[in-house]
Formats: sequence, structure tokens, C-alpha cells
Amino acid sequence: MDAIEQLLKDLTEASGVPGYEGDIQKIMESRLKPVGDVSRDRLGSVICAKRGSAGGPRILLAAHMDEIGFMVKLINKDGFIKFVPLGGWPNQHLPAQRVRIETSAGPVTGVICGPPPHLLPEAERGKSFDKKELFIDIGATSREEAIGAGVRVGDPVVPDSSFKVLSMKEPTYAAKAFDDRVGCALLIAVMEKLAGVEHKNTVFGVGTVQEEVGLRGATTSVEVVKPDVAIILDIGPIGDVPGIKPDESTTKLGGGPTLLVYDTRMIPNLKLRDLVIRTADELNIPLQLDTLEFGGYDGGAVHLHDRGVPTVVIAIPTRHAHSHNSIIRRSDFDHALRLVGELIVRLDGEAVSGLCD
Repeated sequence: MDAIEQLLKDLTEASGVPGYEGDIQKIMESRLKPVGDVSRDRLGSVICAKRGSAGGPRILLAAHMDEIGFMVKLINKDGFIKFVPLGGWPNQHLPAQRVRIETSAGPVTGVICGPPPHLLPEAERGKSFDKKELFIDIGATSREEAIGAGVRVGDPVVPDSSFKVLSMKEPTYAAKAFDDRVGCALLIAVMEKLAGVEHKNTVFGVGTVQEEVGLRGATTSVEVVKPDVAIILDIGPIGDVPGIKPDESTTKLGGGPTLLVYDTRMIPNLKLRDLVIRTADELNIPLQLDTLEFGGYDGGAVHLHDRGVPTVVIAIPTRHAHSHNSIIRRSDFDHALRLVGELIVRLDGEAVSGLCD
């Protein structure tokens, strides 16, 4: 396992649902402190400032630290746990999946379940249950037993899934929380790479909190950074799986990083978009263009700051997002690392001042 694989393993296996990002904050800070000045905003986003020779322009690199998960809503009299989702969970991704309740007494393992199919009427056996009908079973038989195990209302709940290197010739990985721990890993790798690079601008690497529940950390951290330009690092939609038609999406695993030309919260700055395309072309970096017609990224908050911030989203193609197990390919990560590093060098004062002409 090389350094990038170890970083991805550490980040994805740590817990950090919206509002409970403490474990990820610690990893981010420990890796970024040797690179620049590290601080937090008052919502908890981690901000690393690496000063360049000219002090500007101010470039924001942002990746959100939180993962989708749940919170304990109540414990019923029989010890079963009802939950509220933190982030967008498709109903079909939930039944029979293991989760870990992070209690003050330590982690408690449970399984998300619904009514047993062999006890249901035949007409209901094949239906997909809504989240409100599901519960977490930790093996308790009473509310008192569940409370005795340490479970309390308000405890965060995370998917129980480990990082795996898959048996492919091309390095390919499966894990929970690639959304957006792969962006966090990319941010760390870019900032560490910059440690030995001469650049005039000042780069702010920001791990934001609570993206999955409304871009909240991006909204507060951009007030601290006050960027002149921004690059958002996240995962991208992918269409190379059964059931997706060619005219719906052509993005594929291993096809290179994705440049989002549209999402529901932001249309990118066109000159910055074209700079990304031109840079990738000049460096022979494969680049995929795509749209996101459901959901958005931290750029939705960042690009509206003050008088407006030229912003783009560069994403790692990811299969099975918002589930217990997503899949990425290493070559997409490596290409994105090279592309973002080169973009930062090119975004000097003259380049940035021309983005909004």
C-alpha cells in the first residue's frame, strides 16, 4: 500500500457525518500543518494558508470533510433504533447494511432492517421500504438494554465499511465516504506538492464541514478566506454502469477527472472552465465534461461570495455514490492531482484578473 492508498484508507475509514467531523479534522490538520498556517472557522472547517511570493491572488481549494450518515432519532420500547438521515440516502441502499453508532461509551454495531419479508403479505414482499419504515437493530430486546449499551438520541451513525484495494490490473479502490474523502486526499496531496513549488499566489486548502446538509461550511469558510478564485474538489457523476443510457451520461471510471460544466447550484466561470480544458489538453491529461442535474457542490455557496468568485468543480469519477461502498480508479486521482497542481501555478495575478473581464 503506497502513501496515497494509505491516505485514502485513513480518511475513508474515519467517522465524520455532518456536524461530527472531529476525526477528519484531526487527520486534515496533522497533514496540513507542515505545509502552511492552519486554523478553523467557527463552524469547524479546517483552513490551511500557504503564502506565495506575491501574496496573491487568493486561491481557494475546497473539499468537504463530512460523509453521509444518520443520527439516532429515538429508541423504541423493544430496543430498536429509529434514525434520521444526514445527507441524501437512496432507499434501496439501506436495508441489511451494517452501521456503527458512535456513542460516548464507544462504537456500537447495528444492522439497518425493515419488516421481515417472510412475514409480509405477498404483495408487499418485493417493495422498497421508505427510510421512515426502517430501523437499526443492535441486538437489544428493550429500550433499557439499548441505553445500557451506550446509545442515546443524537448519537451519530456511520456506515460500517472498510477500504479495499480491488483485484484489478489498474489500481481500483472500494470504500465508504469517497464523497468526499477522495477530495480531501486530493487537497492534501496538492498542498503537500506545493510545498516544494515556487508560486506567487496564496493558496488556501479548506476542508469544509456539513456540505451534505446544505453547503454550510463552504458558506462560513469563504468569509474567512475571501478568495479571488476557487477550485472545488469532489466526486463526479458516472454513467458506465448497467441501466444508464449513452445519451444520459458518458462519464466513465478511468476516463480522467471530470469538469462539471453545470450543476443545480452553479454554472462555472466560463474563462476558468476554458483554462481547465486548455491546461488538460496541453498536458495530455484526459478530461471528461459532465453535468449534474440533481444536487450541487460547495461551489454553489463559494461562487456567490461578495461580488462573486470565479469557481469550477473538478471531480473524481465515482461509482455507487451515497452508499456503503463506492468505487474509484487511481489513474483518475493521479491525473486530477497533476491538473490541479498546474492550474494553481498558472493562476497568477494576470490570469485571475482576466477571468471576469
